[in-house]
Amino acid sequence: MSLTSDPPIGRAAGPHVAAPTTTADHDALTVVPLRHPWRWVAVAATAVVLAQFLHGLVTNPGWEWDVFVQFFTAETILKAVWVTLQLTFYGTVLGFALGIVLAFMRLSASPFLSAVAYAYIWAFRSIPLIVQLLFWFNLAYLYKELQFGIPFGPGFLSFDTMNLVGAMSAAVLGLALHQAAYAAEIVRGGVLAVDGGQLEAAAALGIPRHRQLRRIVLPQAMRSILPNAANEIISLFKGTSIVSVMAIGELFYQVQVVYGRNGRVVPLLMVATVWYILLTTVLSVLQHYVERHYAKGAAR
Repeated sequence: MSLTSDPPIGRAAGPHVAAPTTTADHDALTVVPLRHPWRWVAVAATAVVLAQFLHGLVTNPGWEWDVFVQFFTAETILKAVWVTLQLTFYGTVLGFALGIVLAFMRLSASPFLSAVAYAYIWAFRSIPLIVQLLFWFNLAYLYKELQFGIPFGPGFLSFDTMNLVGAMSAAVLGLALHQAAYAAEIVRGGVLAVDGGQLEAAAALGIPRHRQLRRIVLPQAMRSILPNAANEIISLFKGTSIVSVMAIGELFYQVQVVYGRNGRVVPLLMVATVWYILLTTVLSVLQHYVERHYAKGAAR
C-alpha cells in the first residue's frame, strides 16, 4: 500500500496529464522559421536607392571626376589640409588641458572655484563660436597692449596686441577656449562615473591623493571620457572650416578660393568632402584602438 499521494509511475494521474514526449517525437516536429517579409522589402528598397545613387555618381558628368582627381592632391589643397590638422591639434590639446583644470575646479569643494568654472562653461557654451573667433581676431580694438606686472599697479612687461594676436593665433585661441568648455563637462562626467568607494579604499590604503587620481580615477574615467571626447575632436576638426571668415587658408577656405577662380564648384566641394571623410575615418580608427586599450580591465 502506498503511503504517498503521488500517482504510480507509468500510470496517468488524470485526463489532464500529458504523456511524456520522447526524442523521436521531437525529431518529428517541423520547425518553421519566423518570417520577416517587410524586412526584406526594406532591404530591397534601400538597395535600389543605393544603387541609383552610386550609378549617378559614376555616370553623371556634373560631378566632373577628372577635375576632382586634378585638385585632390594639389599642393594648395595639401597645404590647406595641413593647416586644418594644425588647428585641430592645437585646439584639442589646449582645449582639453584647460578643460581638465575647469573640470576639477567644478568638482572642487571650494564654492568660489566651482562657481568660476561654472560661469566659464556657461559663457563659452552660450556664445557662438564664430562670434568668439571674431572677438579674438579684433582684440586690438579693445586692448592696444597687454601688460604684466603688479595687479592694479605698474606693469613691467608689455606686448602689442596688434602684432601678438594674428589670424592664426586668434583662431587657435578661440577654438581652444571654446573647446575647453565642452571638454570640462566631458571630463567631469567621466570622473563622476567612477565609483567613490574605490577612492575610499585607496585612501584607507594610504595611497597619496595625486596617485589616486593618476592611477585609479583617470584610467577608469577614460572609458566614459573617450567616446564623447572623440566626438568633440571630430566636431572640432570639421568646425575648423568656420575660421574661413578670418581668411585663414584651411581646407574649406582654400577650396572656396579655387572654385571662385575656375567655377568648378561641385568637384572642389567633393575634394573637401573626401578629405574630411578620410581624416575623420583615421580619427575614428584611432579612437577604436585607444578605447580598446582602456577597456582591458572591463571587457572580456
